[in-house]
Amino acid sequence: MHKRVVWTFCLMGLFLLSAAAPAWAQGDQGKSPVFIYVAQWAVPRAQWADMTKLDDSNKAQMDKLLADGTILSYGNFSILVHQEGAPTHGSWFSASSMGGLMKALEAIYAGGNVTTPVQAASKHWDYILTSRDYNGHSGTFKGAYLSGASWKVKPGHEQEFWQMARAYVVPMYEKLLAEGAIHWYSIDSEAIHTESPNMVEFVTVAADTAGLDKVRAALNEMLQKNPTLGAAFETTVKDETHRDFLGWVREMKHK
Repeated sequence: MHKRVVWTFCLMGLFLLSAAAPAWAQGDQGKSPVFIYVAQWAVPRAQWADMTKLDDSNKAQMDKLLADGTILSYGNFSILVHQEGAPTHGSWFSASSMGGLMKALEAIYAGGNVTTPVQAASKHWDYILTSRDYNGHSGTFKGAYLSGASWKVKPGHEQEFWQMARAYVVPMYEKLLAEGAIHWYSIDSEAIHTESPNMVEFVTVAADTAGLDKVRAALNEMLQKNPTLGAAFETTVKDETHRDFLGWVREMKHK
């Protein structure tokens, strides 16, 4: 497949999280950092309905944490492109500080739902991400699409990468947000490193299937207007590290 097409598809993509981003990752630019805790499970197919019930049982506690300002957002999702042994379901919540994120996590642990049978039967992964490039709509949203694409930025090319991301990708996301095609976007790196410190993830939450198509169309338009951009981006990342992600958001809330 032509590299430009690959890049267009990949940028369509989540979410989905130390106390600040690495100095190289997001520099001094961007907004105040937001921190995101992402939990994922590989749930046996026979227990998918149990996972939905668990999300419902957590709702009151998450609403309380949102209302009292401990967290800024939360949501749950299911994976649409499955791989053997990989996650099938996930959830996230965000806060304006690492302390707020841990306060929410302590409350969740104290609630007792982390030891339910469906979770005990499922492989599990946690991530803590952070972002300085993000924005989203306030409100409650259901049936949205969470998509993400990640790369490892080449050492020595971090400044170029962030310059391009902020000059081209962020304005595109802001336009899609204003049009209602997406409810959220962020460019994330890990705050607690379980992957390479140079990994960066582009994340969007499209409002619906039409929103997914609008994101793709916007990326194509951006590349057509800037024909050298795809090649310039490729010089800053390691292609073999690229991964995509697509999920269906059952429900999310954002202040």
